[in-house]
Amino acid sequence: MDELERLRALCLALPETTERLSHGEPTWFVRGKKTFVMFADHHHVDRLAFWCAAPPGVQEELVETEPDRFFRPPYVGHRGWLGVYLDVPVDWDEIRRIVADAFRHVAPKTLAARVPAPEE
Repeated sequence: MDELERLRALCLALPETTERLSHGEPTWFVRGKKTFVMFADHHHVDRLAFWCAAPPGVQEELVETEPDRFFRPPYVGHRGWLGVYLDVPVDWDEIRRIVADAFRHVAPKTLAARVPAPEE
């Protein structure tokens, strides 16, 4: 399974999630409205990646400690969104946790509660 298909499966496994193109890239929404993950197939960076919502402080910590795997994406990075490279060795359990965190960060509280925080 390629990176897009794996990411798609993780996103669509979350409750009330939909997918549609946004800015030419597959993008996942909570209840069809709020974006929580956007695929980036060399979109504004010359690498395969995705951008996602992130809790406060997560972007800064991961970009500082692992700049070969994480970055501050254009346009949404100033809002704390996290960029995650997919053209490096990927730990898909970690990606699952990042995607779930992104979902919980933007979903209404009652919906977010249906996705418990994954075990580390």
